[in-house]
Amino acid sequence: MKTAALYIRVSTDEQAEKGFSQRHQEEMLRKYCEIKGILIFKVYFEDHSAKTFKRPLWNKLMVDLRKNKGQTDLVLFTKWDRFSRNTGDAYYMISVLRRFGIEPQAIEQPLDLTIPENKMMLAFYLAAPEVENDRRSLNVFYGQRRARKEGRWPAAAPVGYVNLTDERGNKYIALKEPYASAMRWAFEEIARRKFNLTHIFKETAAMGISCKLKNFYQVIRNPVYCGKVVVPKHQDEEEYIVDGLHEPLISEALFYEVQEVLKRGKKTGAKKVSEEFLPLRGFLQCPKCGKMLTGSASKGRKSYYYYYHCFKNCNTRHKAKEVNEAFITELNEYRPKPGYEEFYAEIIKQAFKLNASGDLDGRRRVMTQIQELYDKINHARELALSGEFDTRDFRQVKLASEKEITVLESQLPEMNLATRNIEKIVTGAISNLYSVYNEYDSYDLKRQRGVIGSFFPQKLTFDDSKVRTARVNEIVLNIALINRKLKAKKNWTKADFSSLSSKVGVTGFEPVTLCL
Repeated sequence: MKTAALYIRVSTDEQAEKGFSQRHQEEMLRKYCEIKGILIFKVYFEDHSAKTFKRPLWNKLMVDLRKNKGQTDLVLFTKWDRFSRNTGDAYYMISVLRRFGIEPQAIEQPLDLTIPENKMMLAFYLAAPEVENDRRSLNVFYGQRRARKEGRWPAAAPVGYVNLTDERGNKYIALKEPYASAMRWAFEEIARRKFNLTHIFKETAAMGISCKLKNFYQVIRNPVYCGKVVVPKHQDEEEYIVDGLHEPLISEALFYEVQEVLKRGKKTGAKKVSEEFLPLRGFLQCPKCGKMLTGSASKGRKSYYYYYHCFKNCNTRHKAKEVNEAFITELNEYRPKPGYEEFYAEIIKQAFKLNASGDLDGRRRVMTQIQELYDKINHARELALSGEFDTRDFRQVKLASEKEITVLESQLPEMNLATRNIEKIVTGAISNLYSVYNEYDSYDLKRQRGVIGSFFPQKLTFDDSKVRTARVNEIVLNIALINRKLKAKKNWTKADFSSLSSKVGVTGFEPVTLCL
């Protein structure tokens, strides 16, 4: 009497759409064994795709067959598509089972494989479900591609968004808090170049973002966050970007600025520290070798003593207490005088207006570059029409030029922002600067480090009992220049503004400031 292992498989979509039932398959297989007088070795219930044989229950079945070699004669299933939906894999698995002395058989599509002609029917039974799978996959692919071309996001919502459906049944993505704010913060921090990506990733994880570091690197490169949708390359159609129908999380300018940081591999500072006695770790540079100083604590008899020191063999080592005190002394050099808020704002606004021509030149330069790229596209089109360029060459030139145009056009709104809102920007900056100095001592470590990064865009060095830096935040520097002139003379003229900077920088002081 023969013995058989019963294999019952159903996938989720078939269970829902076609009504295949595991109980129905089991009933048919048991009746078949009863009629044929076949003993049942074991029943295996599978709920997995048949595209490959990497299935949990099938693997268990194969292990059992190896352990009990010679005790099973058949592997029975209802139809060949229950066995496999991949022709190549199916033939290979049939040969493996035969080496064990086991015959696979579909009770509703029985075939005697010892007869050569029956192999043609087997090929048909195996190929039909594979063709059905391929057609279904192709329909899904073209449906998703059409959705992308229309500006819709057809997949699972990216981090910071959520999948929703409107009243008409149309699916879309919308911002989801607090994850959207966490991702916006991540983009802003990367653009500031103060902390490395690993630290920024850990901060977003603390805010509730649940993804792995590798995925985070991919996420921040996705144009969906600035309101764009990528249509991938397919056959002769090149990759291109369309305007999405969803709400953007960040501006195009910020997105492309972040991409430049990632593209150039710019270091974004050192990891943040939690030790309150080492607030400058990650900001201090070794004066001997130029490497970043780290910090650590040495245990004494009564307490711990903190130091900033170098990794290299240059023996640079400073007591953290001395460096921290020297930094506070340097910070106070830029403290605005009480009661001079309106005076500082008025002087800096007038200086900006006197020197604003530089921004106009920058805008003209960007506009010229954009026009040159459009001319390049038109020239390539003419070459294609004359036969000197083929279609592929023209598409490559057009695609590359359009990407550059998008980046340049995203810079124009930022150039106009400072000129249009200069009064509001300067007034807010001065007000926030007063708040920073009045409340700095009460800030927690994270906020203090944010202030340090805003005041000093470049690294600090400690030498001769003083903290030095190559560059100070422009608005802070201007305050110091005004303070010096206040000591020298009281009556100001327009000529006195020449020493003040008019460059508009990135946001820096809390809650927000554009530095001049």
